[in-house]
Amino acid sequence: MLNLLFPKVCGGCSDILKGTEQVLCTACRHNLPLACFHRNDGETMRKMFFGKVKIEDATALLKFQKRGVTQELMHNLKYRGQEDIGALFGAWLGEELIISNSFKDIDLVIPVPLHPNRLRKRGYNQVTKFGSQIAKALQVPFYEDGLTKLTKTKSQVFKKRLNRFSSGNGATDTYQLTNPQMIKNKHILLVDDIITTGATLENCATTLLEDTQAKVSLATIAIA
Repeated sequence: MLNLLFPKVCGGCSDILKGTEQVLCTACRHNLPLACFHRNDGETMRKMFFGKVKIEDATALLKFQKRGVTQELMHNLKYRGQEDIGALFGAWLGEELIISNSFKDIDLVIPVPLHPNRLRKRGYNQVTKFGSQIAKALQVPFYEDGLTKLTKTKSQVFKKRLNRFSSGNGATDTYQLTNPQMIKNKHILLVDDIITTGATLENCATTLLEDTQAKVSLATIAIA
């Protein structure tokens, strides 16, 4: 009865889900623009950080396409409380990383944090379920509070690329380690929902690497 009154709809196109479909309808799944750099092209993301911070490996599951299914999914995940989207992609990517040589020695998964004020306002970190599902697949701990964001900036995910670049896209954001001993000598998988210029992940990775003798790899749902 509940499903008749409030039917489950696709996170990509809002069509009613049928049969065994979960989160995404079959058509949207088939139309997803896959990136999957962990399969054959990790260099695409790693080169964004050359000369800035040492990254072991990096991958994104999807390519972000404006006015496409990826944008709708990211909006629904980030602003409309549809956390099951993050869980779906985390489980999906986690299963792929299990068989990837580059990610087989991950010790810990840490998400890019929200500023506490934004977290209280939104009520959730859109990266939490994505990261926790990857950690579950890799059978490693998910350290949700590994980093704290100290500065508050406006979201710039859907700005034009030139505007994002000129405004820094997180270049002045600062982060703090909650417990440096927790990550000392560990290989950390740092996760986020989307990578644009890479500044946010760069700042987080730099913080994670400072005086910890750790290693950092990256995984995101999408790349813009």
